[in-house]
Amino acid sequence: MAATAKSEQTRRLLIDSALALFRSQGYANTTMRCIAETAGVSVGNAYYYFRSKDELVAELYRFLQDEHRSRSLPLLRDGHNLGEHLRAVLLANLDVMGPYHDFGAHFLHTAMPPSSASPRGSRNGAADTGVGRAKSIALFRQAVTVSRPQPPLAIRDDLPELLWLVHMGVTLFWIYDRSPGQRRSRRLVENVAPLAAKLVILSRLPVVRNIVEDVVHLFQGARRDD
Repeated sequence: MAATAKSEQTRRLLIDSALALFRSQGYANTTMRCIAETAGVSVGNAYYYFRSKDELVAELYRFLQDEHRSRSLPLLRDGHNLGEHLRAVLLANLDVMGPYHDFGAHFLHTAMPPSSASPRGSRNGAADTGVGRAKSIALFRQAVTVSRPQPPLAIRDDLPELLWLVHMGVTLFWIYDRSPGQRRSRRLVENVAPLAAKLVILSRLPVVRNIVEDVVHLFQGARRDD
């Protein structure tokens, strides 16, 4: 047990040291040797825990995903509408990711590769990415489940994953948002959340339902090709 605690402490120390160096001298200028020296461990020991700084960033991203889930779940209240829930989840993500905006692009590059590839240097590869994606989709599933009114049955099962795609689109926008405090990303959330909720409700109407069902069918076809 003591060995496990010490191992986890060393991992956390390496991640914290890497973050400090990324902020002070930039991602590109930070080497694994610098990270090891800052953490006060040998270079060999650093490579034992993380094979590359990309893997460190991937580990951080997984940590932030868990933090995002922890912050969001208390905000999902039975009876609130889907727009309120979507807004809360998307803004919570921006709050959690905010301090790491300078190297946000590396999150997508190293922690979210195509399903057929593994993050460079990662021990667990695409399996870890799949778990993180599943956790994130589960959060949106909970948001849908407790929302009132409930979405139409025809799109209910696929809606959490579609909302996750909206979430990823907002994250991508945030990565390249250079406005102070990424306020344009927050404004995007304020507009996108109610719009997405309205489209879900309007999908009960025949003309809108046909369009939405076409989108769902396209999405399902693309997913089967993975």
